[in-house]
Amino acid sequence: MTTSNNRLGVDIGGTFTDVVLETATGRHTTKVLTTYAAPEDAILDGMRQVCAKAGISPSEIGQIIHGTTLATNALIERRGAKTALITTEGFRDVIEMRTESRFEQYDLNLTLPDPLLPRERRFTVPGRVDANGAVLVDLPRAAVEEVVDRIAEGGFESVAVGLIHSYLNPAHERLVRDMLAEKLPDVSVSISSEVSPQMREYERFNTVVANAYIKPLMASYLGRLEDRLRKEGVDCRVFLMHSGGGIISITDAAEFPVRLVESGPAGGAVFAAHIAARHGLDKVLSFDMGGTTAKICLIKNQTPKTSRVFEVARTYRFKKGSGMPISIPVIDMVEIGAGGGSLAHVDAMRQIRVGPESAGSEPGPACYGRGGERPAVTDADLILGKLDPENFAGGTIPLHPDASSNALTSVLGDTLEMDATEAAFGVAEVVDENMANAARVHAVENGEDLSEYTMIAFGGAAPLHAGRLCEKLGIDRCLVPPGAGVGSAIGFLRAPFSFEANRSVYMKLSDFDPGTIKTLLAELQQEATSFVRSCDAESPILSEFKVYMRYTGQGWEIPISLTEAQAMAPDAEVFQHRFEEEYTNLFARTVAGMDIEITVWSVNATTPPSLPEVLTPVDVAGAAGADGTRALFDPAKAAFAEAQVVSRAGLAPGQMAQGPAVVVEDETSIIVPGSRDAMCTSDGCIDVMSKPVSTGGAA
Repeated sequence: MTTSNNRLGVDIGGTFTDVVLETATGRHTTKVLTTYAAPEDAILDGMRQVCAKAGISPSEIGQIIHGTTLATNALIERRGAKTALITTEGFRDVIEMRTESRFEQYDLNLTLPDPLLPRERRFTVPGRVDANGAVLVDLPRAAVEEVVDRIAEGGFESVAVGLIHSYLNPAHERLVRDMLAEKLPDVSVSISSEVSPQMREYERFNTVVANAYIKPLMASYLGRLEDRLRKEGVDCRVFLMHSGGGIISITDAAEFPVRLVESGPAGGAVFAAHIAARHGLDKVLSFDMGGTTAKICLIKNQTPKTSRVFEVARTYRFKKGSGMPISIPVIDMVEIGAGGGSLAHVDAMRQIRVGPESAGSEPGPACYGRGGERPAVTDADLILGKLDPENFAGGTIPLHPDASSNALTSVLGDTLEMDATEAAFGVAEVVDENMANAARVHAVENGEDLSEYTMIAFGGAAPLHAGRLCEKLGIDRCLVPPGAGVGSAIGFLRAPFSFEANRSVYMKLSDFDPGTIKTLLAELQQEATSFVRSCDAESPILSEFKVYMRYTGQGWEIPISLTEAQAMAPDAEVFQHRFEEEYTNLFARTVAGMDIEITVWSVNATTPPSLPEVLTPVDVAGAAGADGTRALFDPAKAAFAEAQVVSRAGLAPGQMAQGPAVVVEDETSIIVPGSRDAMCTSDGCIDVMSKPVSTGGAA
């Protein structure tokens, strides 16, 4: 097993696979087009490229950390394993009945999403556990055997087991699992009391079904990846980024693949949090725009906001409530169908719409010259002067402006009587306004004022749009870090080893039981710590305690963080004070005379994060030297302007580039609007700031 300090980060995206190699001599990066049929091909191609740049062989890599969209794509495209669900009698249709929520309130023809499993693949068994975890009706082995025999006849590859109230008493689920293992040893099994031991059966059943559905696929992929790496001479350990912002072993990832669903975006949030810590920023808006989607995340006090539930595979793309709820720890972010590959069209109202469909990497935007005939955001960016057709992706992918112009004209311009430039302007403004509106809503939902925030932009497309987005949101400052084009992959290399254990145990503060609480949190701490220790046998492990509380009768909880001392010596008054403090922060008031209840308990075990030193500001060191100029479209003025072209590699700390300008590098370009100036910081970030407001008096 190789133990060198050379570390490789790999992020498989919808369009590009980003690869980052960090060695003692520096960082080496590349972007290669994602290979859908065999994703490992792109990983190996990128690995060879960065190893050649670093002058090392793949066998000298000491650690690989990987994030992937494969789990998400399998759920969206419904191409997982043939899966069965075993549940309690009377609960067969829970995943189809969903909740009473209507995601389109006034659509009389609303069609609810199909469940992941049709009814004929859902089986029931008797036996019943009550809401306190007591067994009301025993589960007979004969009944389970009958269901197992039917599953064997059906030729199922994977089985999800979700029984009512199993998060309190998992005995019946374990019995079903043991009988499946005994009779069908080659069938993959997932039980909800291990995958998501939380209340709310709809979310829990969906989560265990999703885990079972993608488990054989991910196990096969991870096995192939390990085999291919070994053939390349790579024998180091491989770890996976999980959706909560930490790293788990490849074994745990294969057992709980549903935790990988948001792994790529989570790496981006970790990357942004690391930059925020380096610059001493407590309020940051993370903006990650790649080839397929854009992700926005609020980061306060250098920590990304987290959640316990998120949705995947929305049938009304990006419409809250229209997807499958997945109940696992996840970094809370809003996702918008606005990437470089997002395709534009004209709707029935003769309005330009962009996304959610994406050109991906096959065939890609029209300008790639790979057969794409419909205009994508990248085509609009090319026509507006944001991209250099000769130096896209470091010159590895030549772009064809004529193909972009033809696609924009034929799909949009001919219908709306626009030329290619006007159509491109429309596409860019629609995309930027969609992202700005999503950011505004996300901020309002969290009680935040974005004018107090600094944006950190990364991903291949984000630096192209961040300046305009800041103009729309009233944000004065945007940082574009070094390596922004592969930010998520760099984030993997900054993430700690971590695992969050959750459990639902309902308790009112009026029935507060310190002994039960202490035992419960100690068990969760041990469970989470054991996962982390399997990845890292030496580092100290920190524990983060959290409880989810609400007023009695409310429908949802808010997370309350506790210190280890507060968790290990539980006190009802302390819990109430912490709840009222957080409730007031969110809603500006408390509710008098109401009992408070706790529904979910959580412990996150993590190795200490790598905390960078806070940078000191640099003095302005004059104007940067320009490598020429080019016409750049200014959306605020709806006209082209001459913009200086500045090489990022040639910018020294303190040097300025006055907008309008384009700061170019291999992986992306930073657009500095006319309303902004850019300066290189001491760590190589490009700080895009609003121009000082003139205060000149009257003559």
